[in-house]
Amino acid sequence: MFGYYLRLSLKSLRRTPGLTALMVCAIALGIAACIMTLTVYHTMSGNPIWWKNNVLYAVTMDSWEASRPYDPQRPTLPPWQLTYKDATYLAQSAIPKRSVVMTELRGMLTGVAGQSLPLQVSTRATTRDFFAMFDVPFEYGGGWRADADRGPEPVIVLSKKVNDTLFGGVDSVGRTVAWNGHRFRVAGVLAPWEPLPRFYDLIDNPSGFAPPEDVYVPFAWATTLREMPAGNTDCPSATSYKTYQQFLGSECVWTEMWVELPNAASCDRFKAFMDAYWAAQHRAGRFPRPLNNHLTNVGQWLQDFGVVSSDSRILLRVAFAFLAVCLINTVGILLTKFLRGAPVTGLRRALGARRSQIFLQHIMEVSLVSLAGAILGLALGALGLLAVRALYGQSDFYGALTHFDPLGVGWALALAALSTFAAGLYPALSAGRLPPAVYLKSR
Repeated sequence: MFGYYLRLSLKSLRRTPGLTALMVCAIALGIAACIMTLTVYHTMSGNPIWWKNNVLYAVTMDSWEASRPYDPQRPTLPPWQLTYKDATYLAQSAIPKRSVVMTELRGMLTGVAGQSLPLQVSTRATTRDFFAMFDVPFEYGGGWRADADRGPEPVIVLSKKVNDTLFGGVDSVGRTVAWNGHRFRVAGVLAPWEPLPRFYDLIDNPSGFAPPEDVYVPFAWATTLREMPAGNTDCPSATSYKTYQQFLGSECVWTEMWVELPNAASCDRFKAFMDAYWAAQHRAGRFPRPLNNHLTNVGQWLQDFGVVSSDSRILLRVAFAFLAVCLINTVGILLTKFLRGAPVTGLRRALGARRSQIFLQHIMEVSLVSLAGAILGLALGALGLLAVRALYGQSDFYGALTHFDPLGVGWALALAALSTFAAGLYPALSAGRLPPAVYLKSR
């Protein structure tokens, strides 16, 4: 019977090519719009390390001045970063399974055979747990040992892009490069890794679509070489410093800290550790604002930074509304088409066809229209994403936003197919309820 219904449906669709094309195009346009907006929305709203969402926490403390909150638009939240002295003290705790203290630096790479010009690189000064905590993949080698942070040892981790540029993509572990005029030994080379959004550092790029850093060095090199942070640095209005050591001891916030707390008990213990430290510092004359220590998981961290803007949500609603309009139009066309074929349907009923058989034959026709619309919509969605990339160039931001996201595509196609099938139920049911006697008398 399946083959029979299929042949009838194909004949019916060929009899009205204009209506068939109109229905397929309407569904395809709705699906394409949903694919494009869902791809952008899913990329922007997705948690790139969701499997660790409830064990990774950004550490923040409100060390800001008493006269005003750090961010007047969000007065209940503390500064996004910590002072150097607070971060280094909290990092001594043995409660977290892992902890990371980090900042962003500027850097120049030289000293590679055949390199004619210095290579400017974005640099993350961090502690060794960065790679294990954030599940960073390696192509060659790995991170540095724990004692390399204390030295600090002159070790460096390169991104795949930098390794390809300097060493042609071969295993460069053990070779040396000069970073900011100092020789460093390559400890590892990252495999392709681009978490979107870049959740671990949203301070300077609230959109979250900045690429990962080019190189990574032990955090202590920032202070050993007296490097000023290249990222965001905020200081209370009364803060002043003349020397680098005064900067390190100041109330300026420029250091980021993350911890990995594997269960609720460790989370409570570390929160109590932070509160006890706050109380001691408060008695010593620091932390003039009320107690406001936070451990923020990745999902909440993305929300606090507004990675997904209200414009994206509105655009998503508009896309689904457009799909709904396309489906409503398709329902009207199907109903008109099925009613026009009522004489044939009435004759089949008079010859003994049951309502269920008439319904199944029309559902087969609806399914064919839905399938054709989904395939065309997928193609149009892909072309639309390519057009956006061509319009804005191959920038990291739009390249990340407009990659063909399989999950977003899957959701859009499943939703559109189910919606079209559901939309075709009413016309198919209506066709099966037509009284055959009316059309037999008219013949």
